[in-house]
Amino acid sequence: MRRILGVVLSLTLIIGSAAWSVAAHAAEVTVLAAASLTDALGQIDADFEKASGNKVKAAFGGSSALAKQLEKGAPADLFISADVPWMDYVAKANLIDSASRTDLLGNHLVLVGPASSTETVAIDSNYDLAAALKGGKLSVADTSAVPAGKYAKASLEKLGQWAKVEGSLAQAENVRAALALVERGEAPLGIVYQTDAMVAKVKVVGTFPDDSHPPIIYPVALTVQGAKSEAAKAYLEYLKSDAAKAVFEKAGFVILR
Repeated sequence: MRRILGVVLSLTLIIGSAAWSVAAHAAEVTVLAAASLTDALGQIDADFEKASGNKVKAAFGGSSALAKQLEKGAPADLFISADVPWMDYVAKANLIDSASRTDLLGNHLVLVGPASSTETVAIDSNYDLAAALKGGKLSVADTSAVPAGKYAKASLEKLGQWAKVEGSLAQAENVRAALALVERGEAPLGIVYQTDAMVAKVKVVGTFPDDSHPPIIYPVALTVQGAKSEAAKAYLEYLKSDAAKAVFEKAGFVILR
């Protein structure tokens, strides 16, 4: 009996020691990421945590707001922007490890309507977007700062639509907030990313020509803080892995890396 108890005690100590060792070496990776990445990164983060034993703490929002937060000293290990200019902004402020920067993903810009919509249209200079609104609002992310909004404005200007709809805009703090206005029926139409439309109860009415706006690129980089973290470096590499690419592709993103 004593021998059995001794074996059980030894096993308990070994298991307890192993659990303590894992806990002692576990790290937390803090990520600031564009709102349009919410669903895909949610899955990827869970997979990374399971594979590595580390934890991921992600904050999502408009890239402009996240860049400003980083500038004000918000603790973060990685930044994923939905456009190049905001990554350039934090790079000029020496807030990222430039050597780690890479263009990770791409996307497409679409016009969405209620899930009950039956019409699909070709979006070009001949499409009368103002008439399609029927007096309602066009939901977009902030066109002065948020990438999705800036892409939308650029496309509308290129297609000769901006002056006709500028007065009908309902501008939201980020692309997911713009999407929600259409999903709730508060705006008849909205301009969002293709990936956003795939996770909401809306219908893609049309797709904006890729050459009507700057390329939609999601750059990622370690922050100065993250460059010192092995867990953060491992997370960045995981974002480029085949496992992560499969999740991004299923979510509708274009793989650039």
